[in-house]
Amino acid sequence: MKNFRVSKSVWAGIIFMVGLMANAQEVTVYCIGDSTMADKKEPEKNPEHGWAQVLQTFFTDEVKVDNRAVNGRSSKSFISENRWDSVLTTLKSGDYVFIQFGHNDQKFKDSSRFTNPHTTYRHNLIRFVKETRAKGATPILFTSIVRRNFNEFGSLIDTHGEYPVVTRMVSNEMSVPLIDLQYLTEVLETSFGPENSKKLHLHFKPGEEPYYPKGIADNTHLSEKGALLVAGLAVKEMQSLQLPLTNFLQK
Repeated sequence: MKNFRVSKSVWAGIIFMVGLMANAQEVTVYCIGDSTMADKKEPEKNPEHGWAQVLQTFFTDEVKVDNRAVNGRSSKSFISENRWDSVLTTLKSGDYVFIQFGHNDQKFKDSSRFTNPHTTYRHNLIRFVKETRAKGATPILFTSIVRRNFNEFGSLIDTHGEYPVVTRMVSNEMSVPLIDLQYLTEVLETSFGPENSKKLHLHFKPGEEPYYPKGIADNTHLSEKGALLVAGLAVKEMQSLQLPLTNFLQK
């Protein structure tokens, strides 16, 4: 009986097809938003982390988290800087787009970022949703995480005004899954309390943390602990909504 040998060209074809199959099975989660979501430089040294920066740790290798969130961006500047167009270029059927804006849309002293929540902000969210769906991908809307803003009575005071309200309205109007991070992080911050909630953010005295030798008191951005907890809340809510994406969660 003669030995059966596969030619190099056939092997190349087999490898090519396997590669195509592997790529076809990979789901990409694009995250678009602001600094509370974004990847931070020097993560091995920098205490600050965006919650989407740590999101990959919750999923298997079948999911790729492509975090396009950038510090300081609003829904308006994310579009005007062509960052949204760059997502659309590679967005494919079966992918997801996590959409979280609002922190910088309220910057009324900066016309390049400010949006009226009931007009431009609303229409930007609708644009993200429609153009995501046109690609066969799934949009998920997120309300902004809260700032650590306790008053003298120990009550957490809102700083985002109408933006989360409009996000909820667009979710309802267009039947888009909503992860209400404003509510979830309000509960989280309150459970930690006015003092312990500092651990969720960036609070260091001078000389306490090498990355911030002069110290820092930042109530908006997240520590690694805070980022992991917020990402965990988002994932738990995805499970409650029974999103197909949760089939790829780590066991």
